[in-house]
Amino acid sequence: MRGSEFTELKAFSAIVEEGSFVRAAARLRVSPPALSQTIRQLEARVGVRLLNRTTRSVSPTAAGETLFARLTVVFGELESAVTEAQAGRDQPVGALRINVSRIAAMRFIAPILGDFQRAYPDIALTIIVDDALTDIVEGRFDAGIRLGERLERDMVAVKLSDDLRMAAVAAPAYLQDRAIPRRPQDLHLHRCINFQWPGGGDIYRWEFSRGKRSLEIAVKGSLTVNDTELMLNAALGGAGVAYMIDYQVQPWIEQGRLVRFLEAWSPGFPGFYLYHPSRRHVPPTLRAFIDFVRRKIVSSE
Repeated sequence: MRGSEFTELKAFSAIVEEGSFVRAAARLRVSPPALSQTIRQLEARVGVRLLNRTTRSVSPTAAGETLFARLTVVFGELESAVTEAQAGRDQPVGALRINVSRIAAMRFIAPILGDFQRAYPDIALTIIVDDALTDIVEGRFDAGIRLGERLERDMVAVKLSDDLRMAAVAAPAYLQDRAIPRRPQDLHLHRCINFQWPGGGDIYRWEFSRGKRSLEIAVKGSLTVNDTELMLNAALGGAGVAYMIDYQVQPWIEQGRLVRFLEAWSPGFPGFYLYHPSRRHVPPTLRAFIDFVRRKIVSSE
């Protein structure tokens, strides 16, 4: 196979995976017109249309679906071959794409970026902060970091933190003329800060449990956000009651800027995990990243 033919096939696969000429062009670092020309050359060479194009979308034809399925296997084998060849190097080299939620990025990724780049200068690391629970296989990511309760079951998971708990909090100024909630139902008498899952998702129903009793509450309030940092700042400003992971609000509780309540009703849940697809061989770049993150966590405890 000539180099130009390989380039055409990689371009075709990228378009199908991204579902967009623009996104595929950005990923391949070429212009959209150049990518369109590459696909025209490929279709002319194989003598069949491979993509259906409209002004808003692109999708493979039946022939394109067949070709893409075969290419996925072939490119996967090529990646494995390169991985095995790189295993003998002293230092891992290559691209690594990680998908993380925002709170995971701030807790586990931000503190290590400088040290990781110095330790592994030949790893081209891409971190995508994403709270929309993107499928890391479909998105061509090597790994992700999420809360344990939101992991896909067929993933290999590496535990990064102990179990976590939720915390209901409000600023003293907000509570000054109001009764502190003693039961979850008391929240109906308060202004609560709602959280909407990113990407236009549902409004989070606050979850509580005590002993064998569990309940979910759709709280009321005039403020809805889809970012936990914004929720924290709103609570500090006296906008209402917030319900967040306890470590996010603990420093402000210790400073007296937030008051915690309903602690006996606040349930625990699985902590953070780094997860990746099951593979015969874990790429050296990913193995280096996993080991580095875990070492940093242990040293900071």
